[in-house]
Amino acid sequence: MVPLLGTEAGRRELGRGAGGDRTVELDQRAETEALDELRALAAGGRPFSVLSEEAGLVDLGASWPRVLLDPVDGSLNAKRGLPVVGLILAVLEGPTMADLSLAYVANLVSGERWHAERGGGAFRDGQRIRPTRSAPPGSIELVGTESPTRDLHELDPLLRRAARLRLLGSIAISLVHAATGGVDVYASATRMRFFDGAPSCLIVQEAGGVVTDLEGRSLAATPVDLNTRSTVLASAHPDLHGLALEYLGHGRS
Repeated sequence: MVPLLGTEAGRRELGRGAGGDRTVELDQRAETEALDELRALAAGGRPFSVLSEEAGLVDLGASWPRVLLDPVDGSLNAKRGLPVVGLILAVLEGPTMADLSLAYVANLVSGERWHAERGGGAFRDGQRIRPTRSAPPGSIELVGTESPTRDLHELDPLLRRAARLRLLGSIAISLVHAATGGVDVYASATRMRFFDGAPSCLIVQEAGGVVTDLEGRSLAATPVDLNTRSTVLASAHPDLHGLALEYLGHGRS
């Protein structure tokens, strides 16, 4: 898939995928390769199903467990040749975020990879994540988001108190940088498709962080499918998550 990044061939539109977005050649090529590998695994006596952004629900012998697959998270980056493109793999034992047991995210360009097992911690390139902290005490220095420009005004109370803003172009990769402390807080005012962010949310939680919606409500019961959408607020540091909620008008006074 990587050789297709930023190319005319890779941008060729093929229709719409099960998630509703336009499918281009690089999406289709990457998904086909990934599904071939998963079908071979299921044929070896480990039945499961796959939920993929393009193909939708694929029955490989059992409804559960279910593998979440998005081989190109950050399709606009991929089409334009920008070097932040994610791969998402995760395992669901049931329909909600609370049922997510394994999560894997990779930057297909840099090769960086993050993974987590529920109750087993979070890891970056095989090393346990110990979130860094660079912001001065009681402050938020760097905010990450993937909100479209039309929705950024909803984050204004937070952004006016932060020093910098980062938009990487991949929900999954932006969120895992909240797990490492690369960004102090990730905030999405847009009701994003939760499918794209759920694996990274588990990585944030297993790194000791907090993930809620923008009003501070738990996302544990949120369905992980191609339709459910939610705002997201995440930080590896619980106190910074609480501070962001205060700035947004939903924390303790």
